[in-house]
Amino acid sequence: MSMTDPVADLLTRIRNALSVRKDFIDVPTSKLKRGVAEVLKREGYVTDIKALDVEGKGFLRIYLKYGPEGEDIIVSIQRVSRPGRRVYKSCDGLKPILRGIGISVVSTPQGVLSDIECRERNVGGEVLAEIY
Repeated sequence: MSMTDPVADLLTRIRNALSVRKDFIDVPTSKLKRGVAEVLKREGYVTDIKALDVEGKGFLRIYLKYGPEGEDIIVSIQRVSRPGRRVYKSCDGLKPILRGIGISVVSTPQGVLSDIECRERNVGGEVLAEIY
């Protein structure tokens, strides 16, 4: 079975794991998924990322993060650009999410970056997800 939207699958796995209070999730790896996970780690939404090799297949183990009293760090994680409707934004078009509380994950020519990093580097690209 082929998957048409692996980024949406990654976001759904994170959303489902958070709803049942899992400590970590394992997802099949790809460069794009690794980039999204690294942005989440840099911005403080997940604790750690590790690469695993299980029976010759690559996996990412993403360690989820919760607040000091067990509250959710990620309240909402939504896919923006889909295979049927791609969403591209220039640097000027990337507005802060919830007045800077959240982030957008953007696929750029310089790699997968947060909207904050895109504004610093003056680069735009495909908006993959919004997280807050």
